[in-house]
Amino acid sequence: MPKRTGILLPIPSLPGPYGIGDFGDEARHWIDQLALHHIYIWQILPINPLGYGHSPYQPFSSKAGEPLLISLDRLYQEGYIQKPEKPQPSSSVDYEAVSRYKAPYFHEAFMTMKKDEEKQKAFAAYVKRQPWVKDYGIFAAFKAIHQQRAWSEWEAPYQNYPQTRDPELIAQHDEEITYHMFLQFLFASQWQSLKDYAHAKKISILGDIPFYVGIDSLDVWMNQDEFLLDEQGRPTFIAGVPPDYFSPTGQRWGNPIYNWEHMQKNGYQFWIDRLAYVSTLFDIVRIDHFRAFDTYWKIPASCPTAIEGEWIEGPAYDFFDTVLKALPDLQIIAEDLGDLRDEVLELRDHYDFPGMQVIQFHLDPATDNAAIEKKENLVLYTGTHDNETLFGWYLELPFQKRRDIWNYLSEHGFTQSTIDWRLIAYCLATQANTVIFPVQDLLCLKNEARINTPGTLNNINWCWRLSDMTALEKQLAKLETYIKQYERI
Repeated sequence: MPKRTGILLPIPSLPGPYGIGDFGDEARHWIDQLALHHIYIWQILPINPLGYGHSPYQPFSSKAGEPLLISLDRLYQEGYIQKPEKPQPSSSVDYEAVSRYKAPYFHEAFMTMKKDEEKQKAFAAYVKRQPWVKDYGIFAAFKAIHQQRAWSEWEAPYQNYPQTRDPELIAQHDEEITYHMFLQFLFASQWQSLKDYAHAKKISILGDIPFYVGIDSLDVWMNQDEFLLDEQGRPTFIAGVPPDYFSPTGQRWGNPIYNWEHMQKNGYQFWIDRLAYVSTLFDIVRIDHFRAFDTYWKIPASCPTAIEGEWIEGPAYDFFDTVLKALPDLQIIAEDLGDLRDEVLELRDHYDFPGMQVIQFHLDPATDNAAIEKKENLVLYTGTHDNETLFGWYLELPFQKRRDIWNYLSEHGFTQSTIDWRLIAYCLATQANTVIFPVQDLLCLKNEARINTPGTLNNINWCWRLSDMTALEKQLAKLETYIKQYERI
């Protein structure tokens, strides 16, 4: 298997004139740059509708897409809207401002579709191919009617729709429902076009799927028996992790816990449907929080932190035997970071899933680092969306630790001028089948540029973006020289 190099760049972090990265020309230019420099994997984060805190890991649906990623320029080129006026440039993503700005154009596109027979046919064909989108349109419309409140707080007729399927209720809101379905059609059409462009350039898309789904999601609303909920639709137990490197009180994510006993009786159909769909979006699927298939942290919903909880055994081998029988071509990367028991790694290796390592956590100048340097079935990172940037991490280390790492790399032949590039070259020189770098690390940026700080809620997480590609293109050219040197073409 050839060794591959990839870049982690979330789509919202792309540059562009509309306040957020999208599926337009900048994304295609980015793909061109990857291909030009022999980088054949583009890793992104989940692209589902953003939920609480704008986190892609609390989406409103595991199948629907985030409308803010729809390119207005592409809508103009396709004859849906008049040429859009460009807003004031922004250095980070202001999701509320972008939503307000794009909404009139989306409504204009909707009205155009209703007057254009060919566009109507294309929309109808999409709905026929993707029957789930009707339920998502209903869910999104009902949220709009209730000022975006969670479904467990809706009026009874709306909250209970999954059980009643009341046609009169739907008829009252047909226009709003169709509008949200139409946004999914635009999203899917533009994403497919972008993915086809990437494939033409031999670029694979590595996508991320959260282990859990958000409580305020179509997934939970329509499949309440698949989760541990009370009679009001509220979770009795929630997900997270105990105290760790990131947080002394653990991480209380708030996602509902799966009812694994019920899922097993149904042949894990909920998960099979979910993974089957995501495999049509991405070429490779990184399953976040893979360890929860072995053991997961179960927190009583009444607890304010994640300290109180217990480890519960997950479905493990029975799950993957069933899923891989149904989806034999599924390409999975297991996010297996953190303090794990041996059984998690045994589960990963049983199915030959590549795992992950992050240089920030695993490089130790006091050892021979064979686990990093020699392992082949591995995706090696300088950092992920949840870590400090590489440079930021290094600056926070004690002086002696910094000197030890610098000297260790020098002694092993990595004498580049900056620590970032020494570590980048070190990663490329390993035997790992895949090495992935966040763009922040290629640009040698400090922690102000990190994507997310786990366990925090603020207006900084998920908001970082590039202002343009100029500096990054120079760094990609530099990276290419090392890709060739270490034979990763």
